[in-house]
Amino acid sequence: MSLNADPKFWEDARKHLTRYGPSFEQVIIERGQGSFVYDADGTRILDFTSGQMSAVLGHGHPDIVATVREQMGRVAHLFSGMLSRPVVSLAARLAALAPGLDRVQLLTTGAEANEAALRLAKLVTGKFEVVAFAQSWHGMTGAAASATYSAGRKGYGPSAAGSFAIPAPNSHRPRFTCADGTLDWQGELDDAFALVDQQSTGNLAAFIAEPILSSGGVLELPNGYLAALKKKCEERGMMLILDEAQTGVGRTGTMFAYQRDGVTPDILTLSKTLGAGLPLATVMTTTAIEQQAYDRGYLFYTTHASDPLPAAVGLTVLDVVERDGLVEKARTRGALLEEGLRALQQRYDCIGDVRGRGLLLGLEIVVDRRLKTPGYEIGARIMDEAMSRGMSMNIVKLPGMGGVFRIAPPLTVSEDEIALGLDILAASIEASMSRRSR
Repeated sequence: MSLNADPKFWEDARKHLTRYGPSFEQVIIERGQGSFVYDADGTRILDFTSGQMSAVLGHGHPDIVATVREQMGRVAHLFSGMLSRPVVSLAARLAALAPGLDRVQLLTTGAEANEAALRLAKLVTGKFEVVAFAQSWHGMTGAAASATYSAGRKGYGPSAAGSFAIPAPNSHRPRFTCADGTLDWQGELDDAFALVDQQSTGNLAAFIAEPILSSGGVLELPNGYLAALKKKCEERGMMLILDEAQTGVGRTGTMFAYQRDGVTPDILTLSKTLGAGLPLATVMTTTAIEQQAYDRGYLFYTTHASDPLPAAVGLTVLDVVERDGLVEKARTRGALLEEGLRALQQRYDCIGDVRGRGLLLGLEIVVDRRLKTPGYEIGARIMDEAMSRGMSMNIVKLPGMGGVFRIAPPLTVSEDEIALGLDILAASIEASMSRRSR
């Protein structure tokens, strides 16, 4: 009998676990190594989403394991008013990597970091209105949830006062078009802010954005968009907050995604990738903003703020990324993966679009490529077929879009593992098409 069928395990899971979102895979994961996780039967599963988009160095990286062991033997947690060497070293290291963002607060999750960022912006501007993209995901807590529009809004009562949404630019499904049919993102942005201005009470505090909206269907902000967005914010006395939970620490082929555009945000939040699977997040801002916040009594005090263990892990992540040239590898391996996905698009009509940057790519599944009819059900079948063949992929469904696979293997992924993933994906599409035609 399969060890994954352990009756007591599944009985306890059904009886005691709160169902908080996606359905649980019907396998028991025992360990992870590199780009793979292994179930109770010893079957290896290629992890093409880096866990929860976080295992940027893969699973069980020896440098991370060594750091955790060493730091646990020293000190893992402290009173939040105490400082340790890893905390100060990580802050200095991050500031050097993001010129102009010299002040750093260490926290745990992306939602927590976005809460702190929004709190900073409101305190310093003296305003309260927050604008985000209608396909955004910034977390499930308070203000972060109020700025999250891709899911989780129904049934929880009113959002924070002053919450506004504008459409994210979508080159595959443009709402505003130029004469040649391509996306007119400037026209769309101008129109969106005209509507925001009509609704605002004059208290616009911040715009919070992801450079690539991952849970929003891997929608990348076009070249020039970020600079135009920053200008809109400056004209209104708003702060620009960039949430790089999934795009930071090399994943897109630059250390931070915003650096491609030459636009520095007022506040930058990092999480997921910085901790390589451990809970670590940061809020980074300018010296001037931090001083104003301090003068006004900024308070964001949590149990695990400035803990030494995750800070030590964050330092090791940055060491490994630099030592092993993983930013460049994200570019080259990402190009290889994208080339393979585009080749599959030529073979299979159900692939409507391939998009993204570096090792964060999206594959949109459609029923009809010409009409762009959403194909979530096909995508769900492909996902199930891939899992049965030993590859874990994540698909998101949004109104008006097809099912979009978020493909984000570790930065340490090998060329052979990319080839394996593409082979499994092709076989899974073939199998799902066969099932559909029966």
